[in-house]
Amino acid sequence: MNIRESVVHTLRCESEIIAELEKTVSEEQIEKVMNAFLNCKGKVILTGCGTSGTAAQKIEHTLSCVDCPALFLSPANALHGGMGVVQKDDILVLLSKGGHTEELNKMIAPCKERGALLIAVTENEESYMAKESDLVLKIKVEKEPDEYNVLATGSILATLAVFDAIAIAISRMKGFSQKGFLKIHPGGDVGKRLSEMK
Repeated sequence: MNIRESVVHTLRCESEIIAELEKTVSEEQIEKVMNAFLNCKGKVILTGCGTSGTAAQKIEHTLSCVDCPALFLSPANALHGGMGVVQKDDILVLLSKGGHTEELNKMIAPCKERGALLIAVTENEESYMAKESDLVLKIKVEKEPDEYNVLATGSILATLAVFDAIAIAISRMKGFSQKGFLKIHPGGDVGKRLSEMK
């Protein structure tokens, strides 16, 4: 396989993974997560390690952009005092593809004791993380694009796509307007374009 063939193969695999989500992701689970976000009286806290942690940071930003207060909590910092940010009425979203991330599992009991609602985002509904969480959002892909099926690429794109869909749906449910967006995003080209639309 040459460079072009490899690139095209990956792009096709990832586009197929996104297209399959319509069939594989549970509408009921998405609705439960959306309702939890819409009714949240606190803030949405996202956490994850490695690639899942990077995805959690992107999701946190997207939710904040649609006026759904969110932040990212590093699992390493959480286990050394950072869990103080988790309060009653908050939602803690734990991202782990396999559901066996030790650092996240150690956060579960203390955060439940603090009164947070836990949402597990994983492909493994039988994992400790999933079973101990209040809600589960299962996102599973058949195979990653690489030949060894180990790089979290297609699966992370799938997770990001699902949360993009959730964030946009939330913005519509809230009646989020251009004027509202401008108030929280006045900078950059986006802010300039929104100002010109007034």
